[in-house]
Amino acid sequence: MDVEDVGNVLPKITDFGSAWLFVVDPETKSQNQPVITYPIKPDYYRAPEVILGYGWDSSADIWNFGVLVWNIIEGTELFTQVEDANGRYDPKSHLAEMIALLGPPPKEVIERADYMSQVEYAYAIMIEIGKPCKNAREVFGGPYFDEEEDTIPSIDDSERELFVSFARDMLTWVPTERKTARELTEHPFLNFGGHLSKDVLEGRS
Repeated sequence: MDVEDVGNVLPKITDFGSAWLFVVDPETKSQNQPVITYPIKPDYYRAPEVILGYGWDSSADIWNFGVLVWNIIEGTELFTQVEDANGRYDPKSHLAEMIALLGPPPKEVIERADYMSQVEYAYAIMIEIGKPCKNAREVFGGPYFDEEEDTIPSIDDSERELFVSFARDMLTWVPTERKTARELTEHPFLNFGGHLSKDVLEGRS
């Protein structure tokens, strides 16, 4: 990315229809709520823990940021199959693309999803007219596998490892493994030309 182009990138406030009030204790910095499984986020930016229903917290926003940064750097969408032929969100295809990018989810994720995705909401939600859903499994269904594919064809070889390292800090199956926003600001990729040794890169991935 040319640093001069950053001035032309303007933030845009989007739909908050899928937002959720997230209460955090100001002293402990931890959430005051039990595990939350209600569906949140615009379809394209939805984190895997939301789709699989294994409980989300503020790290879902880091996933969103990772997808957004990828779009800005590449000038194209990271996930291209989130909708079916009729323009409706297709969680199975979305998950298949995540699997193609990240590999299959860890065993702990699958086990937690199998249990948590069937835990009933406090109240049913209506995704489609006449179809109340009482848990994440009824909303999103289950994951499907797909073939691996190259997702960063346009980035220069000299920056590829640095960018992949940065993306891996945000795009992980396990929410607790994602870097915080503060930690991400220290990544050399944001220095626009900073470099990491191969040893450091391998240690971060």
